[in-house]
Amino acid sequence: MNKIKNIGVLTSGGDAPGMNAAIRAVVRAAIYYDLKVTGILRGYEGLIHGDFFDMDRKSVANIIQRGGTILKTARSDAFRTKEGRDEAYKQLKAHDIDALIVIGGDGTFTGAQLLTTEYNFPVVGLPGTIDNDLEGTDFTIGYDTAINTVVNAVDKIRDTAESHDRLFIVEVMGRDSGLIALRSGIGVGAEAIMIPEANMGVEGLVTRLASGRKDKSSKIIIVAEGDEVGGAFNVGEVLKERFPQYDIRVSVLGHIQRGGRPSCMDRVLASSLGVAAVEGLIAGQSGVMVGQVNREIIFTPFDHAIKHIDAKEITPAWLKLVEILSL
Repeated sequence: MNKIKNIGVLTSGGDAPGMNAAIRAVVRAAIYYDLKVTGILRGYEGLIHGDFFDMDRKSVANIIQRGGTILKTARSDAFRTKEGRDEAYKQLKAHDIDALIVIGGDGTFTGAQLLTTEYNFPVVGLPGTIDNDLEGTDFTIGYDTAINTVVNAVDKIRDTAESHDRLFIVEVMGRDSGLIALRSGIGVGAEAIMIPEANMGVEGLVTRLASGRKDKSSKIIIVAEGDEVGGAFNVGEVLKERFPQYDIRVSVLGHIQRGGRPSCMDRVLASSLGVAAVEGLIAGQSGVMVGQVNREIIFTPFDHAIKHIDAKEITPAWLKLVEILSL
């Protein structure tokens, strides 16, 4: 504990509901352990430019319920270069920051790993991403809120679909992971779910619709933005040609999935992981992401936490569940 007196904290990459709750937990845990906290604005870009400020209890008052991040976030091309990381390290030393907590996803952790290995600087990461695509934690901060946002939106779309006998294709986020589409699709009772991991393809979707119930005039199809078919609008064009009897509409939910007040689950998860990150640094942890698996706090090296091909694998059992429930 004598080695660490000042902890820096930043958020990087895409924002996720619950990031503010995580920041609050980091600041309050540091104060509890009589440590100083330095806030870093705009992620790694702010780190390079020394955009720092001292944080205290007032800095994090009344933020646990807010979406977004009070520390702002940005992507940094400069940090991808050795020169940029050299400048970032100089800023950390110039401001007497002894360790760093980063909140973000795989891109954030890739940068954090470089900072740790190149400069032997203590860094612990918090999994803040709506995609839930990191190893070493059952759920990432923001995922629960995002899927509930999708469910709430699609429930409203379903009302319109039933009123007008329409088929709605709803595109949700998930460039490389279909977990948002999968769980929200099950939650809304979608007739079909298209995700990168399943490789259903447009012909598979056509077969699914052709063999489905003929007496059900309204339908919901959930499409992950990363599906190789090419997105909701391309799917819609194909279906209009193959099923001219359907009144087909497309809705892209977009960035509303990132915003909004975090759910209770995300607030509690972010709070638990934020405290654990500070305690981990005090105990000598570095180059790791703190996560929660089976309700237990664990630390996972960055190079393993960053998504692999099998990260959060969508098993055949999940796909069978979708098939059964879509009848």
